[in-house]
Amino acid sequence: MEEATQTVDLNGEYRFKVDAKGRMSLPAKFRKVLSDELVVTRSLDDECIYVFETPSFNAWVNQLFEDRFGGYVASNKQHNHLRTKLKSRAYDAAIDAAGRIMIPAEQREAVGITKDVVIVGNTGYFEVWDAKRYDEMDQETDLSLLFSES
Repeated sequence: MEEATQTVDLNGEYRFKVDAKGRMSLPAKFRKVLSDELVVTRSLDDECIYVFETPSFNAWVNQLFEDRFGGYVASNKQHNHLRTKLKSRAYDAAIDAAGRIMIPAEQREAVGITKDVVIVGNTGYFEVWDAKRYDEMDQETDLSLLFSES
């Protein structure tokens, strides 16, 4: 039986800098509610970095299979390859004594993060965006679409 995961409620937008070693501070609000076991991975479209607590990352992977295929089937070669790819893109991370996490260079390069980042809470996980890319996405996103009929 699968263990139920408690979703951490993360909200808000915060701006920080990534240092030369790939470390960035986390909002104090996030540090108060997050565990030390975090997983850093790229979004599926390589737009940003997702940071989950470990159980939430595993639940996210399972939900991807549930949404697309009705669940993960271990005997299905395609499912195995997809899961392998998802897991290979993920790295364990911990919050250090200074309240920072390290994002590997490979992850930063893949999503275009150089120095300035925007951290955005997204219930159950948070996103780390290159600031310029985030600002462009934010400008292009029209919330009125939520109210239009189509």
